[in-house]
Amino acid sequence: MCGIAAVFLYPQERKRSEWAAIREMFTLNLISNEERGREATGCALVHQDGRVRLLKMPIAASRFVTTPKYRSLLDSLDRTTTLLLGHTRLPTQGDPALSANNHPLKAGPVFGVHNGQIDNSDKLFARHRLPRQGEVDSEIIFRFLETITPASSASQYLNSVRPLMRQLDGQFTFLACDQRRPERLLVLIHYNPLCAHYLRDWHAMVFSSRYIFMRRVFGNHVFSDVLPPDRLLLFEAASLPEAGLQPAASVKL
Repeated sequence: MCGIAAVFLYPQERKRSEWAAIREMFTLNLISNEERGREATGCALVHQDGRVRLLKMPIAASRFVTTPKYRSLLDSLDRTTTLLLGHTRLPTQGDPALSANNHPLKAGPVFGVHNGQIDNSDKLFARHRLPRQGEVDSEIIFRFLETITPASSASQYLNSVRPLMRQLDGQFTFLACDQRRPERLLVLIHYNPLCAHYLRDWHAMVFSSRYIFMRRVFGNHVFSDVLPPDRLLLFEAASLPEAGLQPAASVKL
């Protein structure tokens, strides 16, 4: 069991007070998810041009968010930011002392967070002869995504991803972003929880593994089943003001 916290943003100028509110909300989201994993915490900040800032530490979220490095990372939020991706870890395998085992995981240009367990990851790594940086089963998801060049068509991309994801056995709810198309966010919910809420005033999607956090912060009108399970969902930052929670493309797993 791990926790996911994320904000997917329409890139734009914002008031200083709005940036402060986004930073506070994301921080509270991470701390709320500490209940799902205390062994390590991490986050990645993705910009429109593909730049990524990554920070991971083998400590609980409540300590992580007090560090100067975390505050520095959040201070780099700007009008080009598309994604703030966070994770709290409860290990099933892989020592948290090794940074490569902690999330967000990096596989070439792909960054992602995962909650669950892939039962056949060792077999898949061997079968496909994929590189492996850490010891965790989650890495196979993002190594698979690394092999796919993001297509200009969202539907084409998902149709390429689908046969790879169907090879996975286990529970795998994840968010992934590719530096080659940093304005996109890939989401899959398969057996493990993930809530999403669209904030129209912010032109932003908020994700959390903690439904109670979402309702406490945004109100009782937030529902836990907004995003359909067992579907690959691809969201595009530039479309958020018009699309909200509607993905640019969706295919059944």
